[in-house]
Amino acid sequence: MGPVEYLVVEFPGNKFNGDIVPALTELTENGTIHIIDLVFIKKDADGGVTSFELSDLSDDESLGFDDLDGEIDDLLNEEDIRLVAAQLQPNSSAAALVFENVWATRLRNAIVDSHGRVVDNARIPNAVVLAAMEASGIPVE
Repeated sequence: MGPVEYLVVEFPGNKFNGDIVPALTELTENGTIHIIDLVFIKKDADGGVTSFELSDLSDDESLGFDDLDGEIDDLLNEEDIRLVAAQLQPNSSAAALVFENVWATRLRNAIVDSHGRVVDNARIPNAVVLAAMEASGIPVE
């Protein structure tokens, strides 16, 4: 298995429309990622939180997510949902996604086969990379 990550995408005003589905579909179909779990979280204006697994939604509500290739399991639990909800603004929705980076499996296998080990790995926030590029005089598009 390749590295596993999570991603939480917030949609202000509870205006989740499914426009990210085509990008996720492309990533799953071309083998870049494999979706492990997906939960939808809604926070109302008063701070009340509800969550929905994909299987809880009707066809109209799922907005095409049910067509994504992946095994959508109950990996994300109530504590995860509580932590995500604490980050959300009132009157917003979020999709919490756990996925495997399938693209990295070949590299992982090569490391293991050569008896290597990863001693550190981190994602560098985009804002940090852009600031470093600007500070170095590298044009940023």
